[in-house]
Amino acid sequence: MSEPRIRVLGPVEVEIDGMPVRISKPRLREMLCLLVIARGRTVRTSSLVDDLWEDAPAGALGIVQTFVGELRKILEPGRPARTPPTTLVTRGAGYALVLAADAVDLWRAEQLVRDDEPEHALEHWSGHAFEEFADRAWATGERARIAELRAGAVERRAEARIAEGKGDSIIASLDRHVDEHPWREEGWRLLAVALYGAGRQGDALEVLRRARETFVRGLGLDPSDRLASLEQRILTRDSGLLSHGSSVLMQTAAAQARGGARSQIESATALLPLLAQSGSVDAATEQRVATIRAAEQFGDPELTARVIVGYDVPGVWTRSDDPAKSAAIVEAADRTLAILPPTASTRVRARLLATIAMESRGVDSRMDEAREAERLARTLADPALLCLALSARYLQTCRTTGLARDRERIGADIIDIAVASELPTFDIAGRLIRMQALCALDDIDEASAEADLVDGIAARFDRPLASVFTAWFRYTFTGGPPPPDGDEMPGFRTGLTAMSALTTALRNDTALPRGDFGPYAPWAQPLLATDAEASGMLETVPDPPHDLMAEICWYLVGTAALRVGHHGAARRAHAALLPAVDERAAGSGALDLGPIGPLITALE
Repeated sequence: MSEPRIRVLGPVEVEIDGMPVRISKPRLREMLCLLVIARGRTVRTSSLVDDLWEDAPAGALGIVQTFVGELRKILEPGRPARTPPTTLVTRGAGYALVLAADAVDLWRAEQLVRDDEPEHALEHWSGHAFEEFADRAWATGERARIAELRAGAVERRAEARIAEGKGDSIIASLDRHVDEHPWREEGWRLLAVALYGAGRQGDALEVLRRARETFVRGLGLDPSDRLASLEQRILTRDSGLLSHGSSVLMQTAAAQARGGARSQIESATALLPLLAQSGSVDAATEQRVATIRAAEQFGDPELTARVIVGYDVPGVWTRSDDPAKSAAIVEAADRTLAILPPTASTRVRARLLATIAMESRGVDSRMDEAREAERLARTLADPALLCLALSARYLQTCRTTGLARDRERIGADIIDIAVASELPTFDIAGRLIRMQALCALDDIDEASAEADLVDGIAARFDRPLASVFTAWFRYTFTGGPPPPDGDEMPGFRTGLTAMSALTTALRNDTALPRGDFGPYAPWAQPLLATDAEASGMLETVPDPPHDLMAEICWYLVGTAALRVGHHGAARRAHAALLPAVDERAAGSGALDLGPIGPLITALE
């Protein structure tokens, strides 16, 4: 019987004498993968336990020994009893796979790449490496390395085909390649050259336009001069374009492009906060998520951590502009925090904790992370980090109503630190936080003074978004002109204008207007419905998110409950608003329903 053939570049499979052998247990397949990546070296039993289980069960060593016995029966089905195994052998305190180099698809593909045979190497891939175990910690770095190996092989095969005048045969492959690896310039370059060689000049130029857009929008950087030069040569139909230099030169160029991807990602990270502060919040958020995903492909948690925490933009609106993207950032930060090595910087850990707290605002209680980030920042005596941590704590200070005084103190602390350390972005954030809190505390004169200071600082340092907050404040509280649309800020763009008209009418006891209330519709609509419809709505009205609009939403629920005599909704609104009995329903600094106390009395 011949030795087994093992495949891990796709579904994990074993074949003996050309016949597939079933491995029904996922743990056995995972152990086989762990032995494969050791490439014939001994894997200690304790390492197998650590990789197979996050929290190892009692008797884990015995379970591993049982797994080894089962794998031996699968890999050597004809071995006589009491005969020493020859494929999965015991060595010292562990085990090793003893197989020929071509018995495992991964090992053979690696050797073919080293031998500069990319065409044959790529034949061994039928999917992503260890795809069944993509979420396992042990697989992260190995999958990233193998993906890089395959990407290099795709590019070297394309280079060879183009040199042979067969570039049209790899256009479809390169098209998929740039979709999977959009940060690799070499892939874009080769696709454009292949299209040009196939007589598709227009398509080649379109590919270079897509590449430029990908790098500019995704990383905030222009592609290298190499792509710009290629575009010019295609435009002028340069007859020497398809005359290539030596394979070594092309490989060196590709290696340089790959080596530069990390630097490009870190450079983009530094630019994203500037993009957000200049007013392009949507674009900055979208590209932030893309950059984090690109960083994770390298399998380096410290690189990913630097990318995640590089976006040190304070938040002053306690509902996420894009909950799905915020959730993706939190998941990446949690993953990265869990696998950071002990040698990682305390400052990076603190920033990750602050990021988790900030991006969880309104949907999840992560105050512990915010407080730990603040503790670490104070220990490090880092003023910028402390401002960020305090901003995170502020964003978590909406778990109940009635916490305006806490937010006012946090805003004042941020202002003091930012002024002393010349941090204008945090100075603006602290003053906006304090302005909002002072509205809830019914100190409109002091809030107006903060708004004036915000506008002055924002003008000096070109922070246009700050004026959206102050314009709404003046419109609602001091009779100012209608505010701008705030198109770059979903929290202001969607529903707030209709809510402003509704709350103003309620405050002035005039006819209630209809409108597009966006995310606030569940709490606004009962006031505009018939009594029967309103009662039905109040039966199922959800709790509003834990954000600066919570008091407004509960106030609307309480008012509707009084109107139709819905005791259940009245009790809920009363319980929710009672902690804010001495405040105004005005904590957003953009809407105002007046003092909460009289409504509490009416509900009682």
